[in-house]
Amino acid sequence: MFTPDFYLPEHDLYIELTTMKQSLVTPKNRKVRMLRELYPEINVRLLYRKDYQQLLAKAGYSALEVQHLRQEDVGEILISPVELETRLRALGRKISRDYREQSLVLVGVLKGITFFMADLARQIKVPFVIDYLDLQRYAGAQPQERVKIARDIDYPIEGRHVLLVEDIINTGLTIDYVLSELRARKPASLEVVTLLDRPLRRLVKVPLRYVGFQIPNDYVVGYGLDYRELYRNLPFICTLRASVYDIPTVAPDPSA
Repeated sequence: MFTPDFYLPEHDLYIELTTMKQSLVTPKNRKVRMLRELYPEINVRLLYRKDYQQLLAKAGYSALEVQHLRQEDVGEILISPVELETRLRALGRKISRDYREQSLVLVGVLKGITFFMADLARQIKVPFVIDYLDLQRYAGAQPQERVKIARDIDYPIEGRHVLLVEDIINTGLTIDYVLSELRARKPASLEVVTLLDRPLRRLVKVPLRYVGFQIPNDYVVGYGLDYRELYRNLPFICTLRASVYDIPTVAPDPSA
C-alpha cells in the first residue's frame, strides 16, 4: 500500500517527496494519481526535497537546511572581494563629501544589505545613525498592495537627511513604494544608495544617487544576497549554475 512520506495537520496536506531523477518522478506521479482516484477527498502533493524544506519553514516546523557550499554551485564570479572593497571606499568618500558638515540617517532594507551596510558605514566620515525596515511581499495581490512594511524604522526622520540603503534594484516597484512611504514623513532630503543595479529590468523610474555596480539579468548571490537563505556569506558576488535551482529539463517531444 502506498503511504505518503509526511502529513502537515494544519494544512491537512499529505506530502510525497521525490528527487530530480526521472526514473523516480514518473512512478511517484503514478502513485499519487492512484491515491487521488481512490481517495478524492485527500489533499496530497508531490514535492522535490528543497520545496518541501521551504514549505516546512513557512509552516514553522523547521528552518531551511543549511548546506555546504559546493564549488560546482558557483557560476561566474561577477564582482571580486577586491572590487567590492575598492568601490565601497569610493562610495564612502563621495557620500562623505556630499553630506559634509551634515548628519545622516542610514535606513537599510533587510536583509540582503547586511554586509553592504556594515562595510559602507565604515567608509562614511560624517555623523550618522542607522535604522532598518523590513518588507512583506504578497504574491498575486493588486500592484499597490504587493509590498507592505513589516518592520518600520524607529528613528524619526522628519527634517533629517536620509540615505536609503538597498542591496539590488530590479523593476523599481519596491523601492518606489518605500520612497513614497518615507517621503510622507517629510525628511530634509531622501536619496538612495544601492550595491547593485539591473537597469534592463526597470519598470518604474526611480532616482538612484549612488550605485555600486550595474549587473546583467543573471540571478546573483553572495555578499549578503541569497538563494533560499544560502550563499549570503560568500565574499564575492557570483551567478549560480542552473543545477542549483532544481529546475528539471523537459526533453522535447519528438512527435511535436
